[in-house]
Amino acid sequence: MSDSPASPLTTADGVPLKVSLRRAVRRSKIKAFLLVSPLLLFLVVAFVMPIFEMLWRSVDNPEVSTHLSRTVEALEGWDRESLPGEEVFAALAEDLREGQQARNLGLLSSRLNYEKSGMRSTITRTARGLGTLEPPYREALIELNDTWGELDTWKLIQREASPLTISYYLAAVDRQLTPDGEIVRAPESQRLHVTLFWRTLWMSLVITVLTLLLGYPVAFLLASLPLRYSNLLMILVLLPFWTSLLVRTTTWIAILQSQGVLNDLMVAVGVIADEARWQMIHNKTGTIIAMTHILLPFMILPLYSVMKTIPPSYMRAARSLGGRPFLCFRRVYFPLTIPGIAAGGILVFILSIGYYITPALVGGQSGRFITNYIAYHMQTSLNWGLAAAIASILLFVVVVFYLVFNRLIGVDKVKLG
Repeated sequence: MSDSPASPLTTADGVPLKVSLRRAVRRSKIKAFLLVSPLLLFLVVAFVMPIFEMLWRSVDNPEVSTHLSRTVEALEGWDRESLPGEEVFAALAEDLREGQQARNLGLLSSRLNYEKSGMRSTITRTARGLGTLEPPYREALIELNDTWGELDTWKLIQREASPLTISYYLAAVDRQLTPDGEIVRAPESQRLHVTLFWRTLWMSLVITVLTLLLGYPVAFLLASLPLRYSNLLMILVLLPFWTSLLVRTTTWIAILQSQGVLNDLMVAVGVIADEARWQMIHNKTGTIIAMTHILLPFMILPLYSVMKTIPPSYMRAARSLGGRPFLCFRRVYFPLTIPGIAAGGILVFILSIGYYITPALVGGQSGRFITNYIAYHMQTSLNWGLAAAIASILLFVVVVFYLVFNRLIGVDKVKLG
């Protein structure tokens, strides 16, 4: 007599138990996804899409190909050794006449002016004078504005006819393209952005080190003091979060200026003479002091969260084995706080790189960050492509620092609370 195979377990309605469990897991996953979908949608709309828009704008170059379409088509096959023929000048006149009627030559003139100074006025004056021009257009346009008689002008138009460009990224690192397409350094008067990048990085590093030196003892006190005292100290640490950033920054202006509180106090106690007051505002000093104060809680809180988990018995055990206080601190306590130092350091450093308001108010010319010039190109010069390129490079720098940090320390070892 042979044994019959065991029948699979089923639910009350006859569905196999394995199938029922798979369905239940699938339903739970769908419910979990639906719960987090609003957050995912928010991240895509408010974070991912703006980043892709920024990256696209940093290489997008539609102005010449859109507003000088006939000219670009006529330039195909041009030998680049002599001025184009009459058909190219006629196409240029037709494009400019159409743009003048549609009143959309502003973007074109601004784009070409970024690459060659004076092109904005050249296009504007040429478009205004087209009403009186008659063929042949080559001689008429050169007589109207001799810029059209320069070979470099036509090389520029042909080069910028491409829908994509690296010109913005080159300008962001103080480089530019010659009319023949070679990459060279920008004129000395235009070399600005690389210096600003380096200034932003080293000042952010100084601010990070200062917040660590000032925040470590405070975090140690928070973790060591009795509860009633540590709570009071914690309120003082958190107090800046309850005050407007603008108020805190303008308060530092009142404290640090030449006729401010600190200078008046130094003069009153005889540390400095009245005519030798310290200049601590509208320079690097003001930026470092104000930003160190503003970002200090971002260093203290990660340190405190790690120190609070270190049992006091570790230090007592080290002391009982004959270790001196400093040796016990260096060999036992300090290594255990490395995750907090790493978390606070990367947090303060990344926040410092992207800071805008405080350097703008207290930094003057020598204490401003690269972020202030991103805002300048967005709001004043209206060179959004260059602003996007600078911001993209800044994003790349932050990602590189994060990857290096993850490689050397490990993000999984970071503790924020």
